[in-house]
Amino acid sequence: MPENEYTKELIRFLAETGFVWGPSPEIYGGLAGFYVYGPLGKLLKNNVENAIRHVFIKNNFWEVECPTIMPAKVWEASGHLGGFTDPMIKCSKCGNGFRVDTLIEEFTEDMKLGGLSDKELLKIIGEHKIKCPSCKGRLNDEIIKHNMMMKTKVGVDTEVYNRPETATTTYLPFKRFDEFFRKKLPFGVFQIGKAYRNEISPRQHLLRQREFTQAEGQLFLFGHEKNNFDKFKEVENVALPLWNHVAQTKNEKWIPIKLKDAMKEKFLKNQAYAWTLNVAYQLFLEMGIPKDKIRFRQHDPNERAFYADDAWDVEVQLGSFGWTELCGVHDRTDYDLKQHSKFSGEMLDAYHEEKKEKLVPHILEIAFGSDRPTFALLDIFYDPKSDPDRKCLRIPAKLTPVKAGVYPLVNKEKLPEIAKKIYNELIQDFVCVHDKGGSIGRRYARADWRGIPYGITVDFDSMKNNDVTLRERDSQAQVRVKINDVKKILHDLINGTIEFKDLKK
Repeated sequence: MPENEYTKELIRFLAETGFVWGPSPEIYGGLAGFYVYGPLGKLLKNNVENAIRHVFIKNNFWEVECPTIMPAKVWEASGHLGGFTDPMIKCSKCGNGFRVDTLIEEFTEDMKLGGLSDKELLKIIGEHKIKCPSCKGRLNDEIIKHNMMMKTKVGVDTEVYNRPETATTTYLPFKRFDEFFRKKLPFGVFQIGKAYRNEISPRQHLLRQREFTQAEGQLFLFGHEKNNFDKFKEVENVALPLWNHVAQTKNEKWIPIKLKDAMKEKFLKNQAYAWTLNVAYQLFLEMGIPKDKIRFRQHDPNERAFYADDAWDVEVQLGSFGWTELCGVHDRTDYDLKQHSKFSGEMLDAYHEEKKEKLVPHILEIAFGSDRPTFALLDIFYDPKSDPDRKCLRIPAKLTPVKAGVYPLVNKEKLPEIAKKIYNELIQDFVCVHDKGGSIGRRYARADWRGIPYGITVDFDSMKNNDVTLRERDSQAQVRVKINDVKKILHDLINGTIEFKDLKK
């Protein structure tokens, strides 16, 4: 659908509050697909990435960091040089090019385009009378392939490419991984790092950039052990909102289904993949995405990559762009390690103790990034309308960039000194602000707009009773607490050990 009023309001809010600026560089007119994270945006993105690390590490994935530039042969082996393309259509009037599937999705609601031919895509464009978003001119009757790889040179003339994802660079040190993990599969690794795609016409803000941060986990295991996966027992009763390709075809709703039942119903092919889906689910819950905003959509067989045995996307419902893909979970089989063995001449295999032979492991992948979840949090929790006199960003306290604001009621007597002392104590553990400007109501409003979940106000009673007013952002409720207890209470509130209403008891 075309950009709605909420989307425009959200993007204005992101710029005005210091979350995201761009396209960058703004003083030179901006280059589409490149954005600056302002002070609040960078803090939020850091919190998202720390949540990602927490879940991966808890599930025994180890973090690595690989180069962002690789020689052409690597991308030839992976298939990116020849096949990493997007369908592009140009305007007959202004000549601008657009990615076809993204363009159609912007003008239609919840339409899935995977596996459709060029002829079918052109038919949809005609039926919906989709025109050029730039000049409203007629689109051409031809779809062309656009390669998204970003090419450069190293040294004098070595042809290299910026990586379009972190996955490939994670596979290449497999022999090193095998040694590190003492030749015992399964094992998992993950990367959080920059990737680059020469997108045709990126327009969906942080959702579609040319430079972005990926966060991808890779589980290496022997193929014949996927259905004898010990960790599956721990999650078999977890229910996930699965929308398989059959239900999509019948236009049926997705349903929460326990993983053991999904296996029985043949929604899922193996235990290890089911366990990996649950890791993806944990990731998005830990990042603060509400359960009722998440679904898993299975790729139709015609949509799935040729090497994938199964593929499901994590989709999140946004106020700006509707149901949006934020993550892909793929069973990549043994394709990648076989390809790089073939092109490098180095066998990427592992010894199986019971079979007494070397086998090429399979890979289960969780592929996503930190930019889209960051945008999703801002989209879901920005609340400009519930109170006409108050704009509020209701991001959960655990994720919000700034945890607390400390305010002297007035700037006289000893109130500023007490407030400064509290701030200096809290800043050791939390990102906080010390705000002395304007009325206390105006300071509360500023804090609500930036998503600060708790306010600590020092007033004249604070000097007599050694306590302060603690205010909660979402309910605007207030309670008096002792100054010496403030830090512990904030820790408990942020970590979910207590709720604000408990403080009034």
